Amino acid sequence: MLKGKKILLGVTGSIAAYKSILLIRLLVKEGADVKVVMTPAAKDFVTPLTLSTLSKNEVLTDIFKNDSWANHVMLGRWADIMLVAPVSCNTLAKMATGLCDSLLLSVYLSATCPVVLAPAMDEDMWTHKATRHNMEVLQSHGNILLPVENGELASGLSGEGRMAEPETIVRWLTGYFTDRSALSGRKVLVTAGPTYEQIDPVRFIGNYSSGKMGVAIANEFKDRGADVTLVLGPTQAPLPLDGLSVVRIHNAEEMLNACTAAFDTMDIAVMAAAVADYRPAAVADQKIKKNKETLTLELQKTTDILKSLGSKKRKEQVLVGFALETNNERENAMSKLKQKNADIIVLNSLRDEAAGFGKDTNRITVFNKRGGEKAFEVKPKELVAKDIVDYIIEYQNA
Repeated sequence: MLKGKKILLGVTGSIAAYKSILLIRLLVKEGADVKVVMTPAAKDFVTPLTLSTLSKNEVLTDIFKNDSWANHVMLGRWADIMLVAPVSCNTLAKMATGLCDSLLLSVYLSATCPVVLAPAMDEDMWTHKATRHNMEVLQSHGNILLPVENGELASGLSGEGRMAEPETIVRWLTGYFTDRSALSGRKVLVTAGPTYEQIDPVRFIGNYSSGKMGVAIANEFKDRGADVTLVLGPTQAPLPLDGLSVVRIHNAEEMLNACTAAFDTMDIAVMAAAVADYRPAAVADQKIKKNKETLTLELQKTTDILKSLGSKKRKEQVLVGFALETNNERENAMSKLKQKNADIIVLNSLRDEAAGFGKDTNRITVFNKRGGEKAFEVKPKELVAKDIVDYIIEYQNA
C-alpha cells in the first residue's frame, strides 16, 4: 500500500540516524518515492551520499547551496506524509516552539501533509518534564508521535527512548495509508473529557479526565475519512482538534443535549467522556462561606447518556460505551453492555497503573453484545484509539 506514496523523510542528529539507512531501503522496496532532508548535525552520523544512493533522490541539507535555493514550501506540499525519524530531543523542542533555523524545520512549518515523528533519545531526556510538554504541544498541533521502544540505549543504559524499528515504522505507514478512506462518508459522534457540575459560582463536582483518549479516538476516525462530531468537556491540556467539528460543553445536561441532537444522523457513536453520575440538587447563586464545621450537599442523579442513546438506537447504528472500574471489572462491564443497549463496551481499570485519568497509555478489554471479548496490551492512547476503531469496523462488517 506504499506504492507511489510520496514520503518526505527528515533525519536529525541522533545516533539512531543509522536506522534511516534501513528505513529508506524498506520504503523504496515497498514502492514509495522517498526524498530526504537532513539537519546539519545528522551528517555527523550518516552521510548524505549514502541516503541519496538508497533513495535515488538528492538529499537536501541547506536552504542555500551553490547559489541555488531548496524550495521548502514546495517540498512540504509535494509529500503525502512527512516522517521525521529519528527526531532528536533538540529538534523536538525546536518544532514545539516554532523555531526555523534549518531546512528541515522550514519544511516542517510549511508542510500541508500529515507529520509523523519517531523520537530517539536517552530515557532521562525522554521522561523529562520539558520533553513531555513539548510532545503535548506537538500533538496538540496535529502531529502524530510514534511510540518509542524499550531496550539498550546509546548511553549503555537500558530503558525507554529507542526509536521505533524501521520495520515497525513501515508497518505503521502501510496501515495508515490502507485505512485513510475506510470510513469515507460515515458520520461519527465521540464524547471526551469530564463534566463539571456546579456547586456555587466558584466550585464544582468533577473528575480527573484529560480527554486524551476520546480525542485520540475522534482523530483516528477523522484520519480514516469519517465526518466526526466531538462533544468535549472542560479540558485543561492542549489537544489536537483540527479537522473535527467540536461542540464544547460544561456539564452533563449540556452533553446530553448535544449528543441527543446529533445522534439520529450518526452511523457510530462512541461515549468516551467521563460524565458525572450526580449533580447538586440546587446551585447556590453566591459563594458558599466557610462558616460551618460541616457542609451537606444534596445530590441528584444525572441522566445516563449512554442508556438514553441506547433506547433510541437504530439497528444499523453502532453504540460504544466505556467502563472505568475499580472492582469486579468484567462483571460490571458486561452488565453495562446489556443494561445500556450498547453494541460494544471498552473496559479499563483504575487498578491498572498504565490506565486511568491523565495517563498517556491505556490497557483495554473490549466486549460486544454478540459475546465477543478481546484484551489488548498496554499502548499509547493514539495506538489504543487505532485498536478501538479497528474493532468497531470489524464488528460493523461482521
